[in-house]
Amino acid sequence: MTQFFQQLSDGVVLGALYALIALGYTMVYGIVQLINFAHGEIFMVGAFGGYTIYHYLLPDNMPALVALPIVLVASMITSGVLAAIVERLAYRPLRNAPRLAPLITAIGVSIALQEMIRLFYPNADRGEPFPQLFPNGQVHFGGVSESYVNCFLVVLSVVLMLALRTFVLHSATGRAMRATAQDPDTARLMGINIDRIIVTTFVLGGLLAGAAGTLQGMVASPIDFQIGFIAGLKAFTAAVLGGIGNITGAVLGGFVLGIVEALATQYVPNGSALKDAFAFVVLILVLVFRPTGLLGESVRARA
Repeated sequence: MTQFFQQLSDGVVLGALYALIALGYTMVYGIVQLINFAHGEIFMVGAFGGYTIYHYLLPDNMPALVALPIVLVASMITSGVLAAIVERLAYRPLRNAPRLAPLITAIGVSIALQEMIRLFYPNADRGEPFPQLFPNGQVHFGGVSESYVNCFLVVLSVVLMLALRTFVLHSATGRAMRATAQDPDTARLMGINIDRIIVTTFVLGGLLAGAAGTLQGMVASPIDFQIGFIAGLKAFTAAVLGGIGNITGAVLGGFVLGIVEALATQYVPNGSALKDAFAFVVLILVLVFRPTGLLGESVRARA
C-alpha cells in the first residue's frame, strides 16, 4: 500500500507539470480555436532561457536560493515574449485563413524553435545540465517521501494555477478574455480590443510554460532541445482529457494524466519502457468515448 501511495504522490508531481503546460493549450484554443503545437517548444525555450541567465549573467558565487527566483522569472519572461512574437508573426496573419493553415504553421514553428536551440547550444542534443537551485532533502508524510524540489514544483504550480484562475474570473482583462472566447464579433462591437486579448492569452500561456520549463529542469536535469515535444504532446492530451478550452478541465486533466502515467509505469508489465505511450492511450480513449473531455461541453461551430 505504501508503494501505491508513493506512486500516487509521484503522479501528482507529474500532473502539476502537465497541468501548467496544458493551460497554455486550453487558453489559446478557447480564444482563437487554435491548437498551438508550438507551445511545447515555448516551454523548452523557457527552460533554456533560465539556463542561460544562470550560467552567463549571474555571478558564480550567488546563493542558489537567491538565484532561483531570478532564473524562474527569466524563464517566464523568455517564454512569454516568445509566445507574443509567435502570435504576432506566425498566427495573426492567418487569423482568417482556413484552420489547416495555422495548424501547419504551428508545426513549422515547433520545428524551427527546436532547430534554433539545437544550433545555438552546442550540447543541446546531448543535454545541458540545469542548475540545481533547491536544497537536497526529502519531505516524509505517511510513509511517502518526496524531494524538496518536487514539493516546490507542486506548490508553485498550484499557486500559479490559482493566480491564473483569479485573474481570468475577477480582472477586467479576464472578463474580456471570457467575452472574446464566447463571441469575438460581439466582444469587438462592445469595444474590446481582440488583438490585445489574443496576445495577452498567448503571453499568459507562455509565462506558465516558462515556469514549467524551470521546474522541469530542476526535477529532471539535463535539458535538451527535444524536451518540449513529448511534454507538449502529453500536456495537449491533458487539455483534451479535461475538456480543451476549459481552464479547470486542463488542470484536472493534467493531474489525472500524471497519476495514470505514474501508476501504469509501476503496475503495468514493462511499464517503464511504455510510459510515454500511456498518454496517447488515454487520448484515444477520450476521443472515442468522450470527445468533449471530462469537463468540456459541446459547442456550436463558429460561423
